[in-house]
Amino acid sequence: MADLIAIGEALVELNQPRDGAPFVQGFGGDTSNAMIAAARLGADAAYFTAVGADRFGQALTELWLREGVDASRIVVNGGAHTGLYFVTHSETGHEFSYMRAGSAASRVGEADLPVDRIRDTKILHLSGISQAISSSAADAVFAAIDIARDAKRLVSYDPNFRPKLWPLRRAKAIIHEAMRACDIALPGLDDAEALTGLRDPDAIASFYLELGARVVVVKMGRGGALAATPNDRERIYPQPAKAVDATGAGDCFDGAFLAEYVMLGDPFAAARFANAAASLSTLGYGAVAPLPRRAEVERAMAGAPGGARSAGRRKI
Repeated sequence: MADLIAIGEALVELNQPRDGAPFVQGFGGDTSNAMIAAARLGADAAYFTAVGADRFGQALTELWLREGVDASRIVVNGGAHTGLYFVTHSETGHEFSYMRAGSAASRVGEADLPVDRIRDTKILHLSGISQAISSSAADAVFAAIDIARDAKRLVSYDPNFRPKLWPLRRAKAIIHEAMRACDIALPGLDDAEALTGLRDPDAIASFYLELGARVVVVKMGRGGALAATPNDRERIYPQPAKAVDATGAGDCFDGAFLAEYVMLGDPFAAARFANAAASLSTLGYGAVAPLPRRAEVERAMAGAPGGARSAGRRKI
């Protein structure tokens, strides 16, 4: 049985490190990034999406093959293009611009799903973006959740709210409905604030636990993370790093958490590991290139003051 499979949209990235510099080609797409991160960290990871019958789709297929991510079930759509996005940087952070309308991934429907592959995988990973790109993609994600739950597999979901993709009211309705059926919730703090109206990480964790998740990890970027179950919580301090680009940090966290969780079954150890991995992913430009290997993460955790630092476990 495979460890992980994710469903979503993969894109080719064009990243400009500074004003006036040439754009450098890379790759992105939140769930694709997460599976590449997981594969680099030792998980048996698979990915499902659709790409265009174009050079960009071919480049993504070659990327997954190179990274050891099983993409053997993807759809190649000769009537649609592969999505692109651009990243620019300034003193206030990074900004994204997308060319994804009508992409091959946005045309995926329920009939395209690799049902047997989902049934034979321990954790299905999804995100808000997986559902935001089109109505048919949103329905396909709900169908995939039903398949996984029918097979008694775990479902992981990162809300990853992008207001440019859909209005808040629609996003809240669909994401909350999906999260009611998930086992592992991986919200980012800013996304969760927009979707729940809450800012306190403990309150956000409680919100998603009450929706039905068994495990919630609130990702707080430079603030570290909060891992929670119905009975315990642990605040994880940020890992020191001289960050240059946080483009794929949240996706790296997801992939690292799932890779460690599927191996150990300990959400708190997995969150500490993912926190260190995500920090390392900010040391280079682009979403994929800086994703760390296991040995790098283990060295970083061992070298941090006090090891992987947390405020300790507390009972609820």
